[in-house]
Amino acid sequence: MGKSVTPTIEGGLLVAITVILGLVTVYVPIFGMFVEFFCAVPLAVLTARQGFNKGLTALVVTFILLSMLISPVLAIRLAFGFGICGVALGWSIRKNFGAVRIFFTLMVVSSAAQVATLLLLIIVMDVNLIDTQIEVVRESFAESFAMYESMGVDKTRIAEAKAQVEPALQTLALLMPTLIMFTALINAATTWLAAHWIFPKLQMKIPTLPPFAEWRFPVLFLYTAIIGGLSMYWGFTRGWTEIQEISLNLTIVSMLIGLIQGLALMSAVFDRHNVSKLVRRLLYAIVILNMFLLQLVAITGLIDMLFDYRKRFFKD
Repeated sequence: MGKSVTPTIEGGLLVAITVILGLVTVYVPIFGMFVEFFCAVPLAVLTARQGFNKGLTALVVTFILLSMLISPVLAIRLAFGFGICGVALGWSIRKNFGAVRIFFTLMVVSSAAQVATLLLLIIVMDVNLIDTQIEVVRESFAESFAMYESMGVDKTRIAEAKAQVEPALQTLALLMPTLIMFTALINAATTWLAAHWIFPKLQMKIPTLPPFAEWRFPVLFLYTAIIGGLSMYWGFTRGWTEIQEISLNLTIVSMLIGLIQGLALMSAVFDRHNVSKLVRRLLYAIVILNMFLLQLVAITGLIDMLFDYRKRFFKD
């Protein structure tokens, strides 16, 4: 934005850009999926330049315009899914937070926004997205089974597959807290990456995260993984559904964090031995596609939180 552009005009232009991006997200197939990642950036720019109050006002105006142009449901998803992340990002940059603190702020805000979105849709519009999504998956499986049956696939095999679907859907329902957190992580990560691409083009500074090989998480996640695993066994053997649900989500989240640290440890080893990018990608792919190796790397990452292998073995 040039120096001759007033803050009011700048704010109006950035709101208009956000609305246009929202419309493209909804009405342009495939391409709109990628455009959605940039919906938070204009609000982040506005908040970083003009402050939190201006950013929040712009978010409200954007929500109202999108509600009028598309629908309140989609407007809520865009505003709370990405818009609020943009305001949080801009506010964090204006406060001169470090990269790790900014990303943590995005994660917290995005997680709270996901929960708020679900509650708003349930309370205001009587729309339960969780039940709706599970029903969509159930119907999709039913259509697939009908197609296989019409193709002459053995009915016994189809019946066995049907018997496995419902337990899987019940597990999916139990994992909703983890899925909400994972969605928040995706929103935070895409907002962060989009801002890192756009901000330098506007001569705006944004801090960078440490190299992946240096990523470490608190040892707390090792303890939560142990507690989650023990509680899951305890709840299963005694038939306590609530304990099973909490411990299952706790264990999976802890293992995911352990997996990230395990992959970071692999990256440190690769750096240490000057492994080429091609070989790195191949080894990462092998780990991700093999369930045993995936669990092994995750457990190694959790243990690394306690013993810090990089500090112990990579001393020069």
